Amino acid sequence: GFAAFMQYNRTEPHRWAPEGRTYMLFRTTVALRSVCDISPALLQKLGVRGLLLDVDNTLTTHDNPTPAPGVEAWIAQMKQHGIRMCIVSNNHPPRVQPFAARLGVDYVCEGKKPLSSGFRRAMQKMGLHRKELAVIGDQIFTDVLGANLMRLKCIFVFPMQMEQTRFFRIKRRLELPFLPRKVYDETKQEFVLRKG
Repeated sequence: GFAAFMQYNRTEPHRWAPEGRTYMLFRTTVALRSVCDISPALLQKLGVRGLLLDVDNTLTTHDNPTPAPGVEAWIAQMKQHGIRMCIVSNNHPPRVQPFAARLGVDYVCEGKKPLSSGFRRAMQKMGLHRKELAVIGDQIFTDVLGANLMRLKCIFVFPMQMEQTRFFRIKRRLELPFLPRKVYDETKQEFVLRKG
């Protein structure tokens, strides 16, 4: 069933991934192709009532002020099902505040992910226990690492678009050993090998 698939997905590293404690810091609870694939039913199975959301390449492409297609409808769906949300971004207020306002969600900017301060500020705003929260993001060394350091669930989504700067190209290459090999397909109620 779902619980068995979850356990399998959490504990199966990529064939190039380091073993032991290092891998544990970069593991995800579940991976999906897009934030819009995260359903209220999945969150209920995970026991999640609140989401800590990344912005760039999770809700939209990098530095884009407009949410990606489907994101506003997805946010509305989450609200309808009582899911609380807060953006946690390393970006500055001029980037984060207008974007959060458009979506009608709370936010924490200059979150310093993977450090704990931004997550803690968001948790205080939301008033939920850590067991009820999940971090959603596309970066292994900020979102995933930060979630694990805070002992929070992590829903990894693959980036919408690969960044072109040298810094990000290097960073994305370093992430490769830690990327989830399987994504959850809710229509099949199972994890399937990721293509591409």
